[in-house]
Amino acid sequence: MSKTVLAVDDSPSIRCMVAMTLREAGYQVIEATDGREGLEKALSHPIDAIITDQNMPNLDGLGFIRAFRQHPESKGKPIIFLSTDSADTLKQQARDAGAMGWMVKPFTQPQLLAVIKKVLG
Repeated sequence: MSKTVLAVDDSPSIRCMVAMTLREAGYQVIEATDGREGLEKALSHPIDAIITDQNMPNLDGLGFIRAFRQHPESKGKPIIFLSTDSADTLKQQARDAGAMGWMVKPFTQPQLLAVIKKVLG
């Protein structure tokens, strides 16, 4: 049974790269264009992990994580936080909000797979 990953990013090229990389590795991928759509999909589909960007319209990555973590469905679901910003303060905010992992953009396909494999076991 393949695992399902929700990819939340307003950049079509990043979403495409994430989806393609994960699908080639055997994962199911659900895509969302911003935090609001991501939250809707996270709560209405069975998902195993989430990759979310920080800078998005409507609801940013931190807002999305905080909102999702208020729901029982979020329990035990790993969230990987993506950002072009590698500042420690933002990393700490992401951790406090409920993110498990962190990736700085740009990243490579092997990096992405390694992180997903790590959080999904």
